[in-house]
Amino acid sequence: MAAYTLEALEGDIRRYCEVDSNVFTGAILGRFIENAENRILYDLPMDSDRQMATGTLVADNNTINVQAGALFVRAVEVFESTSVTTGVSHFLQKKDVTYLREYVSKLTGPEAGQSAQDVTGLPKYYAMFGGATGLTDSTSGGLLLAPTPDLAYNFRLYYNVQPTSLVTNTSGTYISRYFTSGLLYGCLTEAYGYLKGPMDMLTLYENKYKQEVQKFAGLQLGRRRRDDYTDGTVRIPVKSPSP
Repeated sequence: MAAYTLEALEGDIRRYCEVDSNVFTGAILGRFIENAENRILYDLPMDSDRQMATGTLVADNNTINVQAGALFVRAVEVFESTSVTTGVSHFLQKKDVTYLREYVSKLTGPEAGQSAQDVTGLPKYYAMFGGATGLTDSTSGGLLLAPTPDLAYNFRLYYNVQPTSLVTNTSGTYISRYFTSGLLYGCLTEAYGYLKGPMDMLTLYENKYKQEVQKFAGLQLGRRRRDDYTDGTVRIPVKSPSP
């Protein structure tokens, strides 16, 4: 199946459902498409959503903001020197905020009279806090570090982002190019739910969507995460016909 542009996908949804633009306006189809894209996002993590960013920690500040549009952080790498290419690096361990609080309290002790931010050094742990990061870096969502950085260490952040919708990038997206059938079936499931039937068609496209997700998952979570040298060639058993 050829890659979808927004116009082509809208046309196919109308043709499959046998309705015109008076029933499925551009605004309605835009909602179908965004809902289908979000469903794919949560059903199937993809390498195309992975991003990396570098930055500098602030001494005596135990929080950092994550990048705009980040959904979750996969890893934090902190460098002992000022360079992210030659310096010795350490990957921080991801913990819950409560773990970091307990860790710091054991370092200070109740008699020390220190706050959590008074314990400084090379960070060892991080925890996510706050909600969605919105569209800018300066938001309430971010990372809590322990111990608090004592120097302006450089860091590298590995995270996943919310991909741009086809409704915005109308010429094409990763999903519309490489997961066209899954995107179409996801949209048709939304469309037939909106039309309130027929239920057999809704069930048909729901099952087709799930089948496409399973096949695409074999690529994204299987073949893209392994190689022949270290993992061996992927072998799929094929049943022979009964004699």
